[in-house]
Amino acid sequence: MSVDAPADLSASIDLPGTSHSVPVARRVVAHLLTGWAAEPPREHTVLLLSELITNVVRHVGGPSVLRIDLRLSDPLLRVAVLDPSPTLPALRDQGPSGGHGLHLVATLADRWGSEPHEDGKRVWFELRRRRG
Repeated sequence: MSVDAPADLSASIDLPGTSHSVPVARRVVAHLLTGWAAEPPREHTVLLLSELITNVVRHVGGPSVLRIDLRLSDPLLRVAVLDPSPTLPALRDQGPSGGHGLHLVATLADRWGSEPHEDGKRVWFELRRRRG
């Protein structure tokens, strides 16, 4: 994990692409946001992160490593999940077997998207810091 200057904070976390990484990522990112005193809705951040990691676990398959990149640049928190699959995600019909994750991201994030990355793809969302 790396942290830059206080005005522009960032961190990267590598985890295996397994279901065990979902709760680990939630805890690590929640603690990191507390340390940064970042106040986008923390619950939204960890929920959306969980959805993106769950998508990697469900759709990438095989032994894989995912990377979480976080950047706090006032007033935005940007969270990205990188994985080795080149297949970009798409909103799909919601049903009993799934399809809810990206709809949650689209609803709760201020912005979100995906793009090819040199080793696969990056799926990201942004949340605006709330002022008290």
